[in-house]
Amino acid sequence: MRTLRRSILVAFFAITAFISLIPIITYVVFARDLSPRETLINHNGRGVKLFDRNNKPFFTFYEARFGKKIPLTQIPKITQQTIIAMEDKDFYKHPGFSIPAIIRSFFNNIQGRSLTYGGSTITQQLVKNSLLNPRKDFLRKTQEIILAQEIERRYTKDEILEMYLNSVYFGEGAFGVEEAANIYFSKQAQDLNLTQSAALAGLLSAPSKLSLLNGNLSGAKKRQEIVLARMQSLGLITKVQKEEALARDLEISPNNSDFNTVAPHFAIMVRDFLIEKYGEEKIAGSGINVKTTIDLDWQKFAEEAVEKQVKNLKWNNVSNGAAVVLDPRSGEIKALVGSVNWQDDSFGKVNIPLSLRPPGSSIKPLIYIRAFEKGIITPATILQDSPTKFANFNEDKFFASFPTKSAALAALARDPNAYYSPKDYDRKYRGPVTVRRALANSLNIPAVAVLKKLGLQEALDSAKNLGLTTLKDPSNYGLSLILGTAEVRLLEMTSAYAVFANGGLKNDPVIVLEITDKAGKALYQNQTRPKQVADEKYTFLISSILSDNKTRAELLGTALNISRPAAVKTGTTEDFKDAWTIGYTPSLVVGVWVGNNFGERMDGIAGSLGAAPVWKSLMEEFLKGSPIEQFEPPDGIVKLAICSPAASEYFVKGSESPKNCPPQPPVATKSASLL
Repeated sequence: MRTLRRSILVAFFAITAFISLIPIITYVVFARDLSPRETLINHNGRGVKLFDRNNKPFFTFYEARFGKKIPLTQIPKITQQTIIAMEDKDFYKHPGFSIPAIIRSFFNNIQGRSLTYGGSTITQQLVKNSLLNPRKDFLRKTQEIILAQEIERRYTKDEILEMYLNSVYFGEGAFGVEEAANIYFSKQAQDLNLTQSAALAGLLSAPSKLSLLNGNLSGAKKRQEIVLARMQSLGLITKVQKEEALARDLEISPNNSDFNTVAPHFAIMVRDFLIEKYGEEKIAGSGINVKTTIDLDWQKFAEEAVEKQVKNLKWNNVSNGAAVVLDPRSGEIKALVGSVNWQDDSFGKVNIPLSLRPPGSSIKPLIYIRAFEKGIITPATILQDSPTKFANFNEDKFFASFPTKSAALAALARDPNAYYSPKDYDRKYRGPVTVRRALANSLNIPAVAVLKKLGLQEALDSAKNLGLTTLKDPSNYGLSLILGTAEVRLLEMTSAYAVFANGGLKNDPVIVLEITDKAGKALYQNQTRPKQVADEKYTFLISSILSDNKTRAELLGTALNISRPAAVKTGTTEDFKDAWTIGYTPSLVVGVWVGNNFGERMDGIAGSLGAAPVWKSLMEEFLKGSPIEQFEPPDGIVKLAICSPAASEYFVKGSESPKNCPPQPPVATKSASLL
């Protein structure tokens, strides 16, 4: 007991001594950087440079652009007030830190169960942006408060505000209010009005995301409204002034941005990754270099291929396209086309691979694989492709909930959605077909039969297991789920197909390989590891069917064939609003979408005519000169004759059913349907 007491006392005094030394150590290390004032307006090493996987530079963010340092007297009082109102309303009252704000931040941290940085005064922000690292811990926060007090001792409030307004980041590479006024409004800071000042103050919470030139303009205007409402609540402006400011045009300059044009959607994904990891203010002033996953030559080819196809389909009411190119063995994105034209004012900034779109039949393999895993089907299982009414509910539970069968039937008669009667794309019926034939030719009626046997929850679990994050509550879906009526993301779908290509191993999409500081010191290196989410025996069955050119030729002819074995699936949504093609070899996965951002119907453009030409072009180009790979059956897969020695099928060992006698498909026609 005495030993325990002694240990506790030693630990207590050690912690007390450490806490007592923090102010001394902090002062010794940083005091020399508090003077002259220019040190606190840290203009060195700013900006973020992006490089492709071969170290070719292709994009820059936060490239520092500084107007002349201006005195506080040249910054309108209203501009000063808007920023103080949003960032630190008690700036002229506190000694460098705000105890009420720290307490509020403390309770927010407890509720959020993570350390945040609410509660930082303008003086503290000046310290952390100029002197401290981006760590989020007790020591960092303590140092921030200590140095803020020392700055308040050395400088007047107006001097501190002047330093802050000349160094704070407003997005688009603009550090300081003078350069922000120039970048966004082509004017000097002294000419800013209330409308523009409120907009600039609103940017400080997320400068790039809310950028008035290349960010979320509607979000920026909402923040402007919040700023003006805060100004009114603090008595700095009247209600009339607020309404006049809101009604006044911002007069944004559209031509002042030097925003890059190569892979902009991908670059923004990288920027958002950095912001989440380090915080925007820190990376804006860091001078870091980022080695990304894309291949610049591949990226340019992909952009040109998408643009060419969209132009070809212009008269079919197609205005946009997107593509994702992945390495399935690492998850690395080697090319990403977010939209066909970044400069298009109506939809160019939308990153389609991250947007929600219905995938059509391209989702079928993600559900078929679970039916294989559950032993519900094999590739040789016979399904019926004939007119069928599927109950869109659990029959046993439904009929049990009524006192009589007649009452249940009466209820069904009143519900137009009780039964679902799918049709195949060509409106024809083939009678009994094998699973291989059904999936290879994207037959809808057999697919719905598979989902009916499997169940919605199992289907959703399979999609989630393969990486889809948007399909959740089964009550939101019906049997049309397997025909691709629910909304998913192209990037997640392409990544899910990568699981098939990689033998059941799943990699989360990777966009950054390495981050180094301006001295070349490594700050981050990608170390993601794949996770086994599916048995390679079942992913092989999917790959075998999707790469079966002979069986697929019944409806698709040669529309999806390339110069080597490749598994591929198309998708077309109802009324031709979205066209998809996703396909792969063991070393490459490509997903393509074409359509219109706002859901306008295309003129008869389905997956095989809209997206497939781009898919074929990218696959052929990026695989050129590489070894031809086969989908090799893994251990546990057997190939057996079925019905006759002339026909054979793959089975997972133990699931063989020699009684299956599939009918022979008709001879392939030369014309391809538009699946």
